[in-house]
Amino acid sequence: MAFQLPELPYDFKALEPHIDARTMEIHHDKHHQAYVNNLNKAIEATDAGDMDIEDLCRQIGKYPMGVRNNGGGHYNHSLFWSIMQPGGSEPGGVLLDAINSAFGSVGSFKEKFAAAGAGRFGSGWAWLIRNEAGKLEVCSTPNQDNPLMDIAEVKGMPVIGLDVWEHAYYLNYQNRRPDYIKAWWNVVNWDEAAKRFAT
Repeated sequence: MAFQLPELPYDFKALEPHIDARTMEIHHDKHHQAYVNNLNKAIEATDAGDMDIEDLCRQIGKYPMGVRNNGGGHYNHSLFWSIMQPGGSEPGGVLLDAINSAFGSVGSFKEKFAAAGAGRFGSGWAWLIRNEAGKLEVCSTPNQDNPLMDIAEVKGMPVIGLDVWEHAYYLNYQNRRPDYIKAWWNVVNWDEAAKRFAT
C-alpha cells in the first residue's frame, strides 16, 4: 500500500495574507510530495507497507532513518494542512477548558507555544499534545520527528503542530520566524484541534 499526498482542503491562496499562495504551493506540491515519494521508496525493503502512518510513527525506531525522516514528514504535513483554515477560529468547549487548566489562559499557552517554535534551533516543529497522562503539554521536535514516535523525548497525541522549517515561511517572512508564528494563529482551525483532543 503506497502512501499518497492528501489534497489541500482549501486553495493555495486561502490563507493569505498570513501564509502566501506561493509558499503553500511549493510546500504542499513539492516538499510534502517529496516526503511521500521518498517514504514509499524507503519502505520497499521493510514490513511497513501495510501500516497506516500513525502506526508507522509509533514504531519508527525499528526502521532506517529514511523511513523516520520521510514518514515523519508525511504525518506532520498531513496534520499541518488539516489544522489550518481560512479565517481561523477560536478555541472553545472542552479543549478551551483544558488549555486554561494546563496553562492558565489561552494567552499564556500561545506564549509558551511560540517560545517552543521560535526556540527550536534549525528545523523542526512546535506541538500542543495530549500527553500520556491525558494532560495538555507544549513541546518541540527536531527535523521531521513528532511526539507519536517511540523515539520522541516527549510522547503524546498531537493536537496542533506548527512547521518551523524555513520552507514553511521564508518567502514571506525571511528570518523572522516569530512574526510567522504570530501570524499563524490567524489561520488555526480550532474545531479540528478539538476533534483531535477528543480522539
